Amino acid sequence: MARNPPFPPHPLPKGARATQELRKYVPQLSLKERDRRWNGIRKKMMLANIDVLLFLGNDAFWDMGMVNLRYAMQVGSKLGAHALFFIDRDPIIWNSLPHMNRPTNLHLSTQNWVRDFRVFGGVPEVAAAVREAGLPGGRIGLVGFGSTIVTTPTFLHGDVLKYQKELPGFEIVDANWVIEQMRLIKSGEEIGMLTKAGAIARKTVDTLIAHSKPGVTEAELYAELIRTQIANGAEPLIFFLLSSGPVEHPTKELWHLLHGAEQPLVPTMRPLKKGDVVLTEFHTQYGGYLAATEFTVYLGKKAPPQLRNIHKACVAALQASLEALVPGNTLKRAWEAIRRPVERAGLDFVELGFHGHGLASPEFPTVVYRPGFGPDSMNGARIGHLVFEEGMVFGNNIDLFDPRWKPDVGCMFGDMVVVRKGGAQRLVDVPLELPQNG
Repeated sequence: MARNPPFPPHPLPKGARATQELRKYVPQLSLKERDRRWNGIRKKMMLANIDVLLFLGNDAFWDMGMVNLRYAMQVGSKLGAHALFFIDRDPIIWNSLPHMNRPTNLHLSTQNWVRDFRVFGGVPEVAAAVREAGLPGGRIGLVGFGSTIVTTPTFLHGDVLKYQKELPGFEIVDANWVIEQMRLIKSGEEIGMLTKAGAIARKTVDTLIAHSKPGVTEAELYAELIRTQIANGAEPLIFFLLSSGPVEHPTKELWHLLHGAEQPLVPTMRPLKKGDVVLTEFHTQYGGYLAATEFTVYLGKKAPPQLRNIHKACVAALQASLEALVPGNTLKRAWEAIRRPVERAGLDFVELGFHGHGLASPEFPTVVYRPGFGPDSMNGARIGHLVFEEGMVFGNNIDLFDPRWKPDVGCMFGDMVVVRKGGAQRLVDVPLELPQNG
């Protein structure tokens, strides 16, 4: 079937190219980092007899449906993309509608890893490029996204059926693992991005402390938090789980004050009040990399002693994690060490442990639930004997409460750490004191 051209002729000056000025103002990974990744990916492809990787990127789960494509090509479009990654030639990316590609695709101005961008005209155009490549074997590896929460890869069923129809002579296999194995250990440049994300996250914590005051609405507070992130160079990704409410309230009136809630449940126009607690878990995205942060603020001159005791145990759990998240230690020994001070204090938890962090969250490995509870992908099932390696990065999950006091009020607390010899390195550096805003 004949297909319409994307747009009428659009003459450009001879030799005109996309401006490179914007690269001064957008986080950049080096060509050396690109070559390191491409070399590793291609070796895995060869060992698995995969001739080409077909990336199917979309904005699933807070845009994480794009992270594997972004890892390979430094392109993270909200509008999604399909891409071909070959063993012996440069990649091709099909991205966005015709009107977003005039006069050029803007990604040509924001990165220098990939130069061949084409208007996304549907599966048939991508499939035609596969056929034209004259691949020797005919084995295609599909790459979407998966995580310890998104355990079903994010392939759109209709797209897969269309590719199978367009490419009947090709074997199509799941190849998410190729990229996800590469992402397990962070390079120096990746940790550099996460460090910058962590610095912006700390500024966001400072904003949370400064603006959590009686009379300020949840919406006003939320807006200040997002403004802090974007104004300091973070990407406009809004993963900000937040809950607020009165510590003291009728026993039979349950408030959601054990863990932050997701949008559009929050923010509301409810004004904060004296005696409230504000709980948050948020990501700060810089160059695609996500800093993990959890933090709690109390509105009042002096928090109830029970809440202060919960927070004290949170800090003890964080400090235990710094000692436990070291190369060679097993995951089980680490989660047991992190939970020990909480158990000694007689407290319970909603989540308590750690989860991998980088371009996505939660990444493998993730252990936040007790053995035998919740999804096996998040409770330590079958992975307790695995060991930490230098360069792994984790977000802390320390969400505690005291069931002897209140079943619906607690503290959220956590940093993001790099596994290092001699002790994990904090990248956000959250304050260790419970803010009490009188």
